[in-house]
Amino acid sequence: MNVDVSQALRFAGVKAPDENALRAARQAAEQVEQRAAPRYTYRVFDTARTEQGVSLPEAGLILPGNLAKTMLADCDRAVLLLCTLGAEFDRLLRTAQARDMAQALYIDACGSSYVEQGCDAAEQEIAARHPGLYLTDRFSPGYGDLPLSLQLDLLRVLDGEKRLGVCAAPSCLLNPMKSVTAVMGLSDKPQPARIRGCAFCSFRQNCAFRERGMTCASST
Repeated sequence: MNVDVSQALRFAGVKAPDENALRAARQAAEQVEQRAAPRYTYRVFDTARTEQGVSLPEAGLILPGNLAKTMLADCDRAVLLLCTLGAEFDRLLRTAQARDMAQALYIDACGSSYVEQGCDAAEQEIAARHPGLYLTDRFSPGYGDLPLSLQLDLLRVLDGEKRLGVCAAPSCLLNPMKSVTAVMGLSDKPQPARIRGCAFCSFRQNCAFRERGMTCASST
């Protein structure tokens, strides 16, 4: 698995990269690949419908709100996923920030791309292990009406701190910083692509595009 440099450049807000930008992004990607790698864990649970939301009885967890209800409407099972680049990426980024903020921007963007690729790899593995079933789009706590506080429950159920060294701050944001939790449904019928836009992006809380009043789609 390699960093998607083109995606990283979009995350970095570079619309039309020149040779210098391409070189800097490739150097950052090489550093990230040398120091970090996506790791993930997931579990699959049966679902049940309740007045409070979609229940995962074995996990002792309820996914409240309309987002989970809509996404899992056709699903008898749900997948809880955690993916991270680990603490080594955070150390790499802090070192870069102390030496060269321009290069740190590319390293941060490469990290965002890399952890998303890790989630994609997890999806491919899950799909391969469940032939004949179809995955929904993945969706994360903090987006739509799925509360950010659900991060704590997902970490508990997935034993995230013990397995991958991921914990949550009092704000419910994850540490290490390039970590993602997500939910997906498994259905016996093909699932439409329902999720579009910033509201469902894993990096909405720390998005450089949104800070500038842009989106990664509008940057291309």
